[in-house]
Amino acid sequence: MFSTFINAFKIKDLRKKILYTVLLIVVYRLGSAIPIPGVNLIGWQKATETLTAMTDFMSLMSGSAFSQFTIFAMGISPYITASIILQLLTIAIPALERMSKEEDGREKIERITRYAGVGLAVVQAIGIVMSYNSVLSGGDYIVSKDGGLFALRLAIIAICAAAGTAFLMWLGERITEKGIGNGISMLIFASIVSRIPDYIGRLVDPIIHIGGVMPWVTLFITIIVILVLIAFVVYIDKAIRKIPVQYAKRVVGRKMYGGQNTHLPMKANANGVLPLIFAMTIMQFPEMILQFVRDGGGFKNLWYRWMVSTPRVWNGVGYQQTSILDKNVAYHGIQYAPFVYYIVYFLLILAFGYFYTSITFNPVEMSKNLQQNGGFIPGIRPGKPTGEYLGKISNRLTLFGSLFLAVIAIVPTIIMNILGVPNMFGATSVLIMVSVALETTEQLESQMLMRHYKGFLN
Repeated sequence: MFSTFINAFKIKDLRKKILYTVLLIVVYRLGSAIPIPGVNLIGWQKATETLTAMTDFMSLMSGSAFSQFTIFAMGISPYITASIILQLLTIAIPALERMSKEEDGREKIERITRYAGVGLAVVQAIGIVMSYNSVLSGGDYIVSKDGGLFALRLAIIAICAAAGTAFLMWLGERITEKGIGNGISMLIFASIVSRIPDYIGRLVDPIIHIGGVMPWVTLFITIIVILVLIAFVVYIDKAIRKIPVQYAKRVVGRKMYGGQNTHLPMKANANGVLPLIFAMTIMQFPEMILQFVRDGGGFKNLWYRWMVSTPRVWNGVGYQQTSILDKNVAYHGIQYAPFVYYIVYFLLILAFGYFYTSITFNPVEMSKNLQQNGGFIPGIRPGKPTGEYLGKISNRLTLFGSLFLAVIAIVPTIIMNILGVPNMFGATSVLIMVSVALETTEQLESQMLMRHYKGFLN
């Protein structure tokens, strides 16, 4: 991977793209240090230590910007949520489906997605602030309710957060168009990388201040889990299913064309990490909306007990965090575990895996292209049977890829929670980082290969 970047840096055109991407990422990190006015950061830090599930998710998308509640605190997650909603509506609404097949229509859908992303950033910012305010009291309020200016302070926060999300959308588009590509993924990658020093500090801190054998054992297990994750992700990402393809011989004039044997590569996890990001976003979005619902309500209590990764129960005053390992919460009589949350999370990853495959892979179109070019799969008749065969292979690979994403995202997280390891840099973070790094490397290699052949032909 490093040799690919070094070789790419030697090519003037690619060097400009890499430097342009690095410059925009530096701008993103600088903006992550500009705080939103009107926020009590001491209260905010206390709230982030209480509501760890939402904090982990938002920090994954925005890095240290969320923990410090800066103008990029909402990150790019509102845009991702809007993209999911628009893609689902495109399937459900015929007018949007027709628009998606036209170039002008796709541009209109993209504009709608941007506006929806800014709107969701407003809702998300207000919902999170109200949620975090609900777990604090007295002078620790994140946004003070004194003086009758609470609504004005919330409006300022919402405007700043929405402006930050809009700017990140612009940065992502510029990286995709003029940089090395994958703009949104690169921003998420930068957010995760920015949290590595903090994560290392939290792992090493018990060794320095507590000592003993257990902190060393925890550190050793964590390193082993991360290394196994990286190796597993790289192995699956590189795995492909080779479909044999033969091209019939054709005689044109006095020359004979075709007659060659090749293969059609189909990746084991063609969807990458997108189904996982989609599922994470959907799981967290209802929790943000529930901040506008009265505390102690039946549906809100039910959701907090079973549909969040860190269950919380209503004690008559506020929501107290608990888990199956918590022995200090005795008033509700039952120890709640987030197994319902993980089951729904698992099913959503599978659903979004098949959904994303349906909009990115068309076996009928691929079958037509093979037939038009004189290609066929040995033992499979051209035309409809070939399309059905490719569709069956695609469904099997999608199931495998989705199960891989679900297992890699859920099982290590549960292990780390049992060990008490901070979950701010779990399996999902490793998966996203490795996937983005590999995808970026492949793009650079393809661009270098294209320039190599172009120079050879010229």
